[in-house]
Amino acid sequence: MKCPFCGNAENKVIDSRISKDGKAIRRRRECLGCAKRFTTYEFVEDIMPMVVKKDGRREPFDRMKIRSGVMTACEKRPISMESMEKIVDDVEQACQEFQAEITSSVIGEKVMAELKVLDGVAYVRFASVYRQFRDVGEFMSELKDLLSKGKK
Repeated sequence: MKCPFCGNAENKVIDSRISKDGKAIRRRRECLGCAKRFTTYEFVEDIMPMVVKKDGRREPFDRMKIRSGVMTACEKRPISMESMEKIVDDVEQACQEFQAEITSSVIGEKVMAELKVLDGVAYVRFASVYRQFRDVGEFMSELKDLLSKGKK
């Protein structure tokens, strides 16, 4: 581990703790070269499937793309960051169940299912971009479906 201040590779661990969410180990380190302290985090590396896009391209799974889409859909809504992060965590965990590949449509449907439960407006925002509604009729159809399920 190189020191972020001087680049020295020699350091010692001063303190180790489990992070608040329990998914990482937080280590406080001291550089043996410049004596400055810094924090590192250790995570278990998850093996994620490749994502097969609609046009057939394959790319590595990217949690940040899901997070960005969820945050955009939830923008200016009374939704906590914890709720948004939980959606991203749940979708990522569901994707881990796939061995080698997962289609982007499966990921999109999982995000929409989570948003539908959390907030109808965020769901419609995400669905309108994800499903690429071609006209107002398709958009209205989705809204009617959402409203009819909400009344039941």
